[in-house]
Amino acid sequence: MMTQSDASLYKLVLNSEQPPYPLQASSATFKSLVRAALDFLLEQNLPATLWVKLPNRESWQADLDRYLDQASGECTIYICHHAAIDALDSTESVTSKESNSIPTPPIANQELTAPSPQTDLFDENDAILIDDGGTIGKNIPRHATVYSLPLASDSQLKREYFLLMLCPHFGSLILAHSPRSSQPPSSSPNQSATLTPPLSESTGLIAEPERKRKQPLLMLCCFEPQTINTVLGGIQQALIYSQSQARERTARSPDEATPTALEILLNNWHQRVQLPSSLDISLIDRFLTRHIQQQEKNWRSAVTYRKQATLSESLQLQNEELLKALRLQDEFLSNVCQELRTPLANMKTALTLINSPNLKSAQRQRYMEVLNTECDRQGSLIAGLLELVQMDRALEETEVHPLPINDIVPGVVSTFQPLAQEKGIMLAYTLPEGLPPVSCLSAWLRQIAINLLDNSIKFTPSGGQVWVRAKQQGDYIQLEFRDSGIGIPAPEIPKIFDRFYRVRHVSRDDIGGAGLGLTIVQQLLLRCGGSISVKSKPGNGSIFNVLLPIDPSIT
Repeated sequence: MMTQSDASLYKLVLNSEQPPYPLQASSATFKSLVRAALDFLLEQNLPATLWVKLPNRESWQADLDRYLDQASGECTIYICHHAAIDALDSTESVTSKESNSIPTPPIANQELTAPSPQTDLFDENDAILIDDGGTIGKNIPRHATVYSLPLASDSQLKREYFLLMLCPHFGSLILAHSPRSSQPPSSSPNQSATLTPPLSESTGLIAEPERKRKQPLLMLCCFEPQTINTVLGGIQQALIYSQSQARERTARSPDEATPTALEILLNNWHQRVQLPSSLDISLIDRFLTRHIQQQEKNWRSAVTYRKQATLSESLQLQNEELLKALRLQDEFLSNVCQELRTPLANMKTALTLINSPNLKSAQRQRYMEVLNTECDRQGSLIAGLLELVQMDRALEETEVHPLPINDIVPGVVSTFQPLAQEKGIMLAYTLPEGLPPVSCLSAWLRQIAINLLDNSIKFTPSGGQVWVRAKQQGDYIQLEFRDSGIGIPAPEIPKIFDRFYRVRHVSRDDIGGAGLGLTIVQQLLLRCGGSISVKSKPGNGSIFNVLLPIDPSIT
C-alpha cells in the first residue's frame, strides 16, 4: 500500500465507476443530515459501525453523545480527527469492554499551542483538540466501543467531514467537502472540483474571509457498496499515511512493542472493517423517509423562527413608535405649559399695573384691553387643546359616510357673515351644483371650514375680500379659501401647521390666537385622506387649497 501520501475522499468518490452527483449545501444542512442518520439508527435499533469525522465542537459532538446514550444494540465508532504531532502515537481506543478491545489511557482534553500555518485547521480561539475520544468518551456505555484515530496535520481529509454507517444489511455515506472556490460542481461527476480554505474544526463554518461569502459545501450521499468500499479504502490510506508520518517524527520501528490502537486496526483491517453482507432496500426507504421528516421538522422550525423574528421586529417597531409618541407627548406638554404661561404672565403684569394710583385713564383702559385679549387667547388655547384631545380619542372609532359639501359650507359662511360685515369685509362663496359627495365626517368638514374662514377674516383688513370656491379635480373635491389679507412671508409658510406656531406679521398689532387652528385642519384632513396647500405673498393675500377625496361608493 502507498504510504507517501493520502487522497481526498471527495475526489475518490467522484472518480469511482458510479459516482453520486455532488450537491451544494450549507453546514447546517450537513449537520441536519447527520442528526437524521443517527436518529434512524436509534429508531430501527440497528447494530452499527460508524466512521465519523466532524468539526470539533460541542454542538456537533452532542449528536454522537446522544446516540451513544440511547443506542441499545452493539455499536462501534471510529472517530477520525487531526491530532497534534506529539499526540499521534499516544492515541488509543476508548471502550468499556475488557475483551476484544484495546486497552486505553484515561480520556483527556489536551491544551495545544497554535498549529503550523500549513495545517489551516484552527483559528486563534481554538485550544482544545479531540484526544483519546475527546468529549464523546466521558461516559461510554457497555455496549459501545469508541476509537480515536489521528490523522496527519497535512492529510487531504482536513477539508472533509463524513458519517459512514455500516450495518449488517445497510450502509450509507454522507460526505461534505469544503471547496477552495465558490464555483459550482462540474456537470460531469468524474471531473474533480477545485478546492478552497477548509471548514473550521471548531465551528464547522468557512473560515474568514470565506465565511462572509456564505460559501456552500459540496456534499455526496450514497448507499452503493462499491462507493462505500472506495471511501473505506481512502480512510485506510489516510490512516496509513498518518502512521508513517508519526513514525518518521518519533523514529519508531514497526517491530517495537506495545502497538497503538491505530496500528492494531490497520494490521487487522479486513477482519475489523467489513461491508454489509446484503442490502435491504426497505431500510433505504425508511432511511430516506427519516431524512425527509428531519427536513420537514427543520422547515417548521425555520418558519416558527421567522415568525418569531417578524414578531420581534414588529414589536421593536411598535416600541420605537411608542417611544416616539412619548417624546412628542412630552414636547407637546412642554409647549402647552409655555403657551399657557405667556397669557397668564401678561394678565398678571396688567393687573399689577392697573392698581397703580398714578395710572391715567387711557393707560388703565389699555391694560383692561390687554386683560380682555389675554383672556380670549387663554380661552382659545384651551378650546383648541380640547379639540385636539377629543380628535385623537374619537376619530379612529368614527365611521365615515358620504357627505355633500353643499350641506356644510354655506351654513359655515353664513355664520361668519356678521363678523365680516362688522370688519367691512366682503365674504362670498361659489359652489357648483352636482358635485359628488366627499368622504369626510360633517363635524370634520365644518371644523375645517370654520378654522380656515376664521383665519382669512382675522388677517384680512377692512375693505378686503374673502371667497370660498369649490370644483372637482380628478378623484377629489377642491375647496379654495382665498383672501386679500396681509399674506404670509415665504420663510413662515412651512411652519404654519406646527402646533402653537403663530406668524410674525409686519404689522405691530398682535392678532390673538392659540396657533392651533391650522394644526387641527391638517390633522383632520390627514385622517380623511385629504391634504392642504398654501400659496401666499405678503400684501397680496393667501390661498388655502383643500383637497377632499370623493367617496369611493360614488365612483
